Amino acid sequence: MVRCLISCLLIIFIFSACSSSRQIIKEPLKEAKAAYLLEKLSESELQFNWFSAKFSIDYIYDKKLTEFRGQIRIRKDSIIWLSFSPALGIEMARLKITNDSVFFMNRINKTYLCGDYKFINEYLQTNIDFDILQSFIIGNDFQFYEKSKFRASIISDEYKLSTAERRKLKKFVKHGESDAKVFYQNIWLNPETFKITRVNIKEIQNDKKLDTFYSDFKDHEGQLFPFKITFEITADEKIVVKVDYSRIRINEPKSFPFSIPSKYERIY
Repeated sequence: MVRCLISCLLIIFIFSACSSSRQIIKEPLKEAKAAYLLEKLSESELQFNWFSAKFSIDYIYDKKLTEFRGQIRIRKDSIIWLSFSPALGIEMARLKITNDSVFFMNRINKTYLCGDYKFINEYLQTNIDFDILQSFIIGNDFQFYEKSKFRASIISDEYKLSTAERRKLKKFVKHGESDAKVFYQNIWLNPETFKITRVNIKEIQNDKKLDTFYSDFKDHEGQLFPFKITFEITADEKIVVKVDYSRIRINEPKSFPFSIPSKYERIY
C-alpha cells in the first residue's frame, strides 16, 4: 500500500512538473515592423473622453520618502486637474494644466503661480507639453507626434520601439511654439496585449532622462489599465515617484474647481 501510494505521488509530481514546464516555455517572439507595432499599440490604448481616479504617491528624493494622496481628473486633450493631500489631512495643493497654461496653488504657504509651458520648460530645463503629460499619466503614446522614424527590435521578451528624434506634427504646433520635439525615446510593449510597459526619453544636451514603468494591469470596463506607475527622473539628483491608482472612472464628466483666495500671494 505504501509503495503504491508513493508511486502515485511520483506520477502526479512528474506530470505536474511537465505541465508547469509546458506553461513556462514560450515560443520566441517573431520580428515585427515598427509600423505594425505602432498600429497594435494604437489599438490597445486607453480610449476615453473623461478620466478620474484616486491615487497615492511615494515621492523619493535624496533618499527621503514623502507620501501623498489625492485625486486626478482629466478631460481628454483639454484639462488635467490634480489635488494633493498628506497621507492624513486636508488638501495641501492643487494643480490645473491646460493646453497652454499651468496653474498651481499652495494652500500651506498661501501662494500660487500662473504660467505657460515656456516658464515650466525653462524651470525644468526640458521640453514638455500637454500631450506628453497626458500620455505619461495614463500610459498611452504621444498623440500628436510623428511615428515614421521608429525602429523595432526585441529586448527581453518584449517589443521595443526606438527613435533618435520625434517631432510634433506641424498641424499641432502652436503659434510661437519652438523646438517642439522629443529627443531619444524608447517604448517597450507587452507582446500579448501591446500595452506600454516602459517608456524612456533622454535629452541630448544635458543627460536628463525620464524612465516610466507601467505595471499591475487590470481590466476596467473592457480596457486594460496600469494601476501602478513608477517615474524615475535622472538629472543632478535622482527622483522616484511611485503612483498607485484606485477608484478609476472613465467617461464620467467632472468639474475642475480652481479658485484662488484673494489673500494668496502670486509668486509667478
